[in-house]
Amino acid sequence: MLIVLLCALLLDYFFGELSHYHPLVAFGHFANRLEERLNDATRGIYGAKTDLSSEFILEDKVENHQRSAEQNRLNGIIAALICLLPAGWFTYSLMNSSFANDTITGFILEVLILYFAIGLNSLKQHAQDVLAPVMTHQFEQARHALSMMVSRDTQQMDEEGLCRATTESILENGNDAVFAVIFWFIIAGAPGVVVFRLTNTLDAMWGYKTERFNHFGFFVAKLDDIMNYIPARLTAVVYALMGNWKNAMQCWSAQASLWDSPNAGVVMSAGAGALDVQLGGGDQYHGEYKERPDLGCGQKAKPEIIQQACELLNRSTILWIIIVALISLPTWF
Repeated sequence: MLIVLLCALLLDYFFGELSHYHPLVAFGHFANRLEERLNDATRGIYGAKTDLSSEFILEDKVENHQRSAEQNRLNGIIAALICLLPAGWFTYSLMNSSFANDTITGFILEVLILYFAIGLNSLKQHAQDVLAPVMTHQFEQARHALSMMVSRDTQQMDEEGLCRATTESILENGNDAVFAVIFWFIIAGAPGVVVFRLTNTLDAMWGYKTERFNHFGFFVAKLDDIMNYIPARLTAVVYALMGNWKNAMQCWSAQASLWDSPNAGVVMSAGAGALDVQLGGGDQYHGEYKERPDLGCGQKAKPEIIQQACELLNRSTILWIIIVALISLPTWF
């Protein structure tokens, strides 16, 4: 297990994310096509806003609206299962086939699957793509680079906003793209990695509380919450251990429950506390201003914080490697 993880991390360090032919990119294209076919809101069948508070709305329209919402939730479940079950079954069958029973072949397959799932190098590179222009006050370039990392609107962000959003993305995706992947590799091997990473990818695509995805993406958002529940809390503990423990635990205790995501709030509040930085606050999402709770404490976000967040990510990765080494220790004797 340890050797597989180290080899995957080395591949990620030297090669990063493939610019072409990455499996997650192909999966994303397939998921987009599937959503276009099954999401009633996308096809205009469902999604028209209905003012349920109006006294003039007919009861049958309310019932139709509710039935449409339920149907679209069912469509979302079907779409998610179409994406996840065959991929999980194929990976499980492949890893248990006579082809993979060859020690070397099975080892190479595990390394490649873990390498494709881990996004440590690409996450830090995206952060540097924001940091470099911010340092030279080329904010338009920084806003464009940040738009590749986050779903919020970046066009009007000042320096603090750019640094704050980038740091939040590093902390949250440190869990989603690195540490939760390692957790599921420990728990369920390559099939667990594949199912988790595809679930997380679908959540990033469909898990928005917008008119288009509020019902269709409901199932995959809840599934991602469940699969991320334990990893997020382990990540928060690791951030605290590798940063300011006292502040991290205080921010986690006081702020995490205020966040709308049961996992992102834990990870980002602990991470912000570990870095002694103020994160959270209101931002623009999909053209609408969304008020968010404050996270962290101490200084306001500035360019140096982005680099410190990347260093926290590196230290946390080392601790996760040590954890895997300790878990693997009995197999060495």
